[in-house]
Amino acid sequence: MKKKTTLKFGAIAGLLLSSSAHADVKVQFIEGAPKDLFVITNVGECDWGARQLKIDFSDSSGGLIFDVTGSGAGIEVFQSFEVTSGAGRLLEEPKASDGDQIVSLDMSGLGLGETIEFTTDVDDTNGTREITVTNGEIDGTTVSVFIDGKTYSAKMDAYAEVLITASNCDA
Repeated sequence: MKKKTTLKFGAIAGLLLSSSAHADVKVQFIEGAPKDLFVITNVGECDWGARQLKIDFSDSSGGLIFDVTGSGAGIEVFQSFEVTSGAGRLLEEPKASDGDQIVSLDMSGLGLGETIEFTTDVDDTNGTREITVTNGEIDGTTVSVFIDGKTYSAKMDAYAEVLITASNCDA
């Protein structure tokens, strides 16, 4: 009986050890006044090399848009993009025009546990209070990571966050 237990344990341990480590990223949206905050965190098991990350509001429940200028599609208060943490991890400042629904971040890399944070103003176009984005209005926002010709995507939930398991750490 002891032999079987040892073999089973050995097989399970071998499977656990042979599974590849993941390059995961967590993206959070935090509604704020006057600025909304995005937090991008490497929560995986390895450092990242160069990657592109895209936030796309096209399928968001609230019909969200970036409100980055005083004239255009946004409502009342606007805020341009401001990288508040991890600027050294971006190849350039993210760019979006007023009313855009997509922004891309070209990253030079992101170490394990490191974050990139940026503020801007996000408005909804389908709600009753267009200057405030509730968590439910960001539901359906797609976040994509592009790595070595592959795309890994997931939709934000009503809690305004998403976890993308991009690939194994070898990618």
